[in-house]
Amino acid sequence: MEFFPIFLNLKRKPVLVVGGGEVAYRKVTALKKAGAQLTVVSPSFHSLFGELSTNDSIRYIENEFHPYYLDHQYLVVSATDDPQVNTAVYQAATQRRIFVTTVDDLKRSSAIFPAVVDRSPIMIAISSAGKAPVLVRKIKQQLETWLPQSLGQLGTLAGEYRVKVKERLHHFSARRWFWEDFFQRFSPFQHHREADVRVYLESELQNPAPKKGHVALVGAGPGDPELLTLKALQVMQSADVIVHDRLVSDAVLAYARKDADYISVGKTAGHHCVPQKEINQILVDLAKEGKVVCRLKGGDPFIFGRGGEEAEILHQQGVAFSIVPGITAASGCSAYAGIPLTHRDHAQHVHIVTGHRKYDSEATDWQALAQSNQTLVIYMGLLHAEVIQQQLITHGRAKETPVAIVENGTRDNQRVISGTLNELSQLIQSNEVGSPGLIIVGEVVALQQSLQWFKQDQEEKQLETINVQGQVRAS
Repeated sequence: MEFFPIFLNLKRKPVLVVGGGEVAYRKVTALKKAGAQLTVVSPSFHSLFGELSTNDSIRYIENEFHPYYLDHQYLVVSATDDPQVNTAVYQAATQRRIFVTTVDDLKRSSAIFPAVVDRSPIMIAISSAGKAPVLVRKIKQQLETWLPQSLGQLGTLAGEYRVKVKERLHHFSARRWFWEDFFQRFSPFQHHREADVRVYLESELQNPAPKKGHVALVGAGPGDPELLTLKALQVMQSADVIVHDRLVSDAVLAYARKDADYISVGKTAGHHCVPQKEINQILVDLAKEGKVVCRLKGGDPFIFGRGGEEAEILHQQGVAFSIVPGITAASGCSAYAGIPLTHRDHAQHVHIVTGHRKYDSEATDWQALAQSNQTLVIYMGLLHAEVIQQQLITHGRAKETPVAIVENGTRDNQRVISGTLNELSQLIQSNEVGSPGLIIVGEVVALQQSLQWFKQDQEEKQLETINVQGQVRAS
């Protein structure tokens, strides 16, 4: 972080602007809106300054810059096209420990002006630390079209009722829940009639409803945080508690609410950090305390995620719950590996099974799993790879059937190891494949060599990084 973002209260604060051109005029206009008491110093002034009303908030000095103009100033803006003047302003301000921003000159700035989306009292500041001003402008344009003008009105009303809510609801958690519920009902991204908002607030303050706990079983996808759904992101941002599995990547958790409580209930093969029965009880207890709980699972909660079991317990205990589907590993990892699960020429069916069971049991229909012209996707099958390999071949699947093991699918460290069915267990051992790993069996795996877009994308990014680093060293 090159510049620390901060909002300043400039009302009635003395601010000096050095310069009398168009750029200085734009800075003066912005600072005037903030209520600053302005002094503008320049040998001459652009005609635009004549449009500004002369009042107590702006004082014009038609003169060259001198360091004594900095006395008692709160902030300084140097907006001249003369490098010598800008340098003198910067040095004098720095000696006096006054923040100074020099337009288009980072070396002579201890502060910079961001691009601002103004929905007062809601303010959004955007900065690239001077690196990409055009990109910042594009982001600002997008936000201007996305955020309604009524957003400021909603913020003003919330501020007006903040003290009343605090007097009525004494506990911080109760107030937080009140406002969470309010902004869920009155979305900041839609227009609302002020009268409707006031009626709701007055009614809720008269008879505030007790907070009810809720558990959302949320699919976090296979690892790439950009595969999160919008619904998943909304739940993660609003939850009081995040109960997450080991397979939920750190990159995904970075999107969750920062001040939430985090509880890890991760499992590894052969070892359950927290038994499922205890996880169920954690969810029930938290909800009955009135907490909003995000039960975050890798992939999809209803595909080998025990989401069904947890939902049953929540229903039996009378706990409100919801399900947020996620991209399951079968579709996510196969897509990032360049392996289509179905193909008109190779696979008309898909079987998704889990290897987290006794594969020599009679309950497994090996005859069905070994059929050709279909794709077999096996979750948690690394430890049972030898049994899977033997049983599939024994029940008719050709030894030469292409197979792939996708390790850490969709993540930056993804590995795809390909071979044939009769090599499956050896491929896993010799390549020291670790969890999470997904096994894909079927003719569609042969397409991986030509469709492995993600690997090429990663290599191009690495090459770009190397080229940039080389240019920096050369310069």
